[in-house]
Amino acid sequence: MLERLEIESFLILADELHFGRTAERLRVSRARISQTIQRLERRIGAPLFDRTSRRVRLTPLGRRLYEDVEPGYRRIEQGVARARSAARGVEGVLPVGYLGTSAGEFVMDVLRAFARRHPATEVRIHETQVRDMFGPLRSGQVDLLVTQFPVVEPDLVCGPVVLRAPRVLAVPANHALARQETASVEDLARHRVFACAGDVPVYWQEHMTPSRTPGGRAVTRGPAAGTLQETLALVGAGHGISPVGADVARYYTPRGVVYVPFRDAEPLEHGLVWRCDNETARVRAFVAVATEIAEAGAGAGAGAGADR
Repeated sequence: MLERLEIESFLILADELHFGRTAERLRVSRARISQTIQRLERRIGAPLFDRTSRRVRLTPLGRRLYEDVEPGYRRIEQGVARARSAARGVEGVLPVGYLGTSAGEFVMDVLRAFARRHPATEVRIHETQVRDMFGPLRSGQVDLLVTQFPVVEPDLVCGPVVLRAPRVLAVPANHALARQETASVEDLARHRVFACAGDVPVYWQEHMTPSRTPGGRAVTRGPAAGTLQETLALVGAGHGISPVGADVARYYTPRGVVYVPFRDAEPLEHGLVWRCDNETARVRAFVAVATEIAEAGAGAGAGAGADR
């Protein structure tokens, strides 16, 4: 009978075709993987991998063994994971909301890892809008939200920051600021700055488009916009300027809009939020996986960002 480490080492090495990465995934030494594969090959009676100084590849026998073993092993893993999820109360449906494209991409990264760990839980995703930031969370449409910070609400719990992005200033292409290499927060006092429409907390509005600059100069707020696309359309039409996350330039480059990096603005942050009265096992499990993804470099500190 094969040992678990032998099966896992064989399957992961067949996927990675690299002893070092296989060792990292199993958190053992490279020598341990090499010894385990050699022991497995002795038990089988023939080589399963062709090894050279430059590459590793499956032999025809190794390929056949992989095709026979992998489906059954995955079913066993999924069965055990489902049993654990049911025992912990994680099994069921978890609706997750997100604000902005980069937050949506982060949620998908978490979803893939979460599905492997908790296959009995169905995650349903919903995109939220600035105009109603917390409505879906408070109504129960979503149990968990990846949204732009700050969030200071007595009925909501703030989890860890998972995304950070430098701020940039969206300006009309024919604007004087478009010819500058950088912008200052003080520049906001020289032009109309778009406000956010809808049920947006005052403290969040102040964080995004302050009423006064750090130097004390008043900021004139222009027409309210409920979505990022509306904001950029107004900027492109020459009606004002707007601070946004640097990742916006990667996803949205409408005609007539130029992005100028700030030299003195704090980065924007996204984090996890849920209701105080709804901290379920499913919510805790998703937060745990999201935190791992962020700490591994897919989120916080990796340059990913937040949309307005």
